[in-house]
Formats: sequence, structure tokens, C-alpha cells
Amino acid sequence: MNPADIPNVEAMLQLWMLGMIRPGAAFLAAPVFGAANVPVQLRLVIALAVGVPAVAASGMALPPEGIVSVPGLLFIIGEVMIGLGIGFVLQMGLAAALLGGEAISNAMGLGFAAMADPMSGQMSSAIGQFLSMLATALFLAADGHLLLIDIVVESYTALPPGGGGLSFEAIGGILRFGSLMFAAGLTIALPVGFVLIMVQIIMGVIGRSAPALNLFAVGIPATLLAGVILLAIGTPVMAEAIARILSDALEAARRISGG
Repeated sequence: MNPADIPNVEAMLQLWMLGMIRPGAAFLAAPVFGAANVPVQLRLVIALAVGVPAVAASGMALPPEGIVSVPGLLFIIGEVMIGLGIGFVLQMGLAAALLGGEAISNAMGLGFAAMADPMSGQMSSAIGQFLSMLATALFLAADGHLLLIDIVVESYTALPPGGGGLSFEAIGGILRFGSLMFAAGLTIALPVGFVLIMVQIIMGVIGRSAPALNLFAVGIPATLLAGVILLAIGTPVMAEAIARILSDALEAARRISGG
């Protein structure tokens, strides 16, 4: 066999490495894949499995100057921006559920009851973690992880590698969706939070009418009991709101992947 018949293994490995950047960045920022308890090796394997076929379909080529050059650096930065933009939008969809849980926890008086979130590794309230786990379950039940992979693969057609990063319109869409995240979080917390605020108002009126009554002995148990009952009643409604914001997040990620 002639040496010319042997494929350029180094160039092929560099192409695979560049192809892993966009899905790897998306999985790093996206929910489920970017969880702290997901091994990095697993993320790399999935990024390689997604990036290699996408590289072959898009006809991506190495920069003429090589990877270690200014065009190569711009190439990598563009791929990282696209991947992080797609994954970050989906992460904001799950963050809306966590924000709603934090609002409910503060209204119930459980803001101090914090525990480690296995998805992010950070401390979050008990209700926030419950809604975050519910959002993750809905995300997986709706095949959101498969839709994320499909969005990343489709982005190679609309945003070919080496063609630059995200446009200003796409970046503005990410910022606009971030503002909707706060509104969605309050919408998720509204069915339970509004009633809990009414319970606190009633406790305040009772405290003014009966100053000798110990509100700490009566108000906190009443608020906790009302919160638990309202969570049991309002979970289906909150699940619908979470599913809606997750659907909006997937649609926003698809718009970003389209440039």
C-alpha cells in the first residue's frame, strides 16, 4: 500500500474534534445533559456521536491556516457560541420552574428549607427542587433530549461551521426569552402563591383583631398546611404551565439554530 492511500488520520481527528464543539457546548449548557451528576465522559461520547455525522453531512473542512491560527480561533468561538445559545435557552425553560418554586417556598415560609439540587449541584428550596424535578420529567417525557439533538444537527445546515457565530437577531432572541422566563416563573407560581398571600393577609387581620394571639404558633402551621394542600391541587395546572414554557424554549432553540 502506498502512503498516499492511507487517509490523513490527523486531519480526520481534528475534524471530529471541531465537530464535537457545537454539540458539546450545547450539552454543557442544556438541562439533563449538563447536570452535575452526568459524567463528562458520557457527554463527550454523545457529542462525538452527534458531531461526526453532522460533520459528514455538512461537508465541514479545516481552516486553511489550521486550528492554531486566528481563523481557527474564530471558528471555535463561533461553534461555542452557537452551541451555548441553543443549550442556554433550554436551560432557561427549566429555570422558570425553579423560579416559580422559589416564589412558592418564600410564600409558604420554607425559604430556609434548602437542599442540594442534584441537577445543578447548587442549593435550592424544597419546592423549587420539586418543580425542577417535575420539569425534568416533563422534558424527558416529551422527548426533549431527542429534540435537542435534532436541533443541533439541523443547525449545521442553517449555520454551517466556519460561517460565523450567532447573529445579533439571534442574540436578541435569547435576551427576550430570558425576560419571558421571569414572567413564566411567576405564572407557574401564581395558582399557589396567590392563595398563600391571601392566607397571610387573613393571618395579619386576625393578628390585628386579636393581639394576644401568637401568630408564629398559628400562622406558620396554617400557611404550611395550606401550601401543601394547594400544591396537591395545583400541581396539574403548574405542570401544564411548565410544559408550555418548555415547548416555547424548544421553539426558541430551533429559531436560534436557524440563524
